[in-house]
Amino acid sequence: MDPITNWLRQNLKGDPILWGIVLLFSFISIAVVYSSTGTLAYKQQGGNTEYYLLKHTGLIAVGLGFMWLAHRIDYRYYSRLSLYALLLSVPLLLFTYMFGGEVNGASRWLTIPVINQTFQPSDLAKLALISHLASMLSRRQQHVQDFKTTLLPVMLWVGIICGLIILSNASTALLLFATCLLLMFIGRVPLKQMAVMVAIGILVGGVGLTAGERYKTVLSRLESFTDKSKPVPFQLEHAYIAEATGGIFGKGPGKSTERNIMPHPYSDFIFAIIIEEYGLFGGAIVVFLYLAFLYRGLKTVMNSYGAFGGLLSAGLSFSLVLQAMVNMGVAVGLGPITGLPLPLLSMGGTSLIFTGISIGIILAVSRGEREIRPMVGEPEDTARIPRVSSYA
Repeated sequence: MDPITNWLRQNLKGDPILWGIVLLFSFISIAVVYSSTGTLAYKQQGGNTEYYLLKHTGLIAVGLGFMWLAHRIDYRYYSRLSLYALLLSVPLLLFTYMFGGEVNGASRWLTIPVINQTFQPSDLAKLALISHLASMLSRRQQHVQDFKTTLLPVMLWVGIICGLIILSNASTALLLFATCLLLMFIGRVPLKQMAVMVAIGILVGGVGLTAGERYKTVLSRLESFTDKSKPVPFQLEHAYIAEATGGIFGKGPGKSTERNIMPHPYSDFIFAIIIEEYGLFGGAIVVFLYLAFLYRGLKTVMNSYGAFGGLLSAGLSFSLVLQAMVNMGVAVGLGPITGLPLPLLSMGGTSLIFTGISIGIILAVSRGEREIRPMVGEPEDTARIPRVSSYA
């Protein structure tokens, strides 16, 4: 065995196919972000187009570094850490809503002192809530039909986190709530209890949306999507042009014209730039990679020894892929504009780090099922989810 192969086997544990998918996404992201930030470079960096290339490449490297660190940890420790992360998320979300930096009319950002880097506390809250929900459900597999034991604590945390996020970011809150419902279904929570959860979610979401900053924006976007008599929003109109002119094989790398017209082509609508430059063929490859990512994540669920590992991998996999599908659906006109970035591909800051941590945890689960045996004294955490479920 050559030294490089030996080093890879020693240091890159877990699902090798998942590693390959993530690395392929990283290369695609660097190429497309470099192409789509040309106008931004001329506006803000005096024409230095390499600035955003180097910055984005560096952030991807940092995200991969955090992914590597996360995958080296026994995934069961995330069950204990998730509660502390949730307790930290609540004041951060409140502080951000009241004092955070404003972008497009919403207070979503905090600036980290010293390094002067902005981040969205909602990224931390999403990761913490999914991890803690997986932990709660895994420890209650023998009591999933008990309303007081199972649904009340789940409803409390989901309501608090999603309610705080929706004050300034409705699309993220709704997507997180949908992910939590999927996780509850996989965790064998009865449909009657899930119906109660949906009713409470509608109530809390309605109050949070009305009291928050995004009520008028959400109504406007829904109206633009449903009322065909209204003109197509400017950004979406140019996304359509990019997709229509891309053809089957695209105009070629770096040859997009709509990147110079469309606002934020490197984030919300980067999928349109991918189709313009790489055509329908390139767009289909991206969709296939996301589906392959989901398949490998669910493969980890099926091979999981413990309920917590399976639920954790499922929740994080669904969270990333659902966001990707929503983003791509918006770009081709299948849904109202949301403002959600395309995970693993859009230009970002600390969001790339939290995405890397999420994928690292999925890899930690796949690695752990091969190497780790149940900890003594933790039978509920390591109990398998029964293959046959009753949703009475």
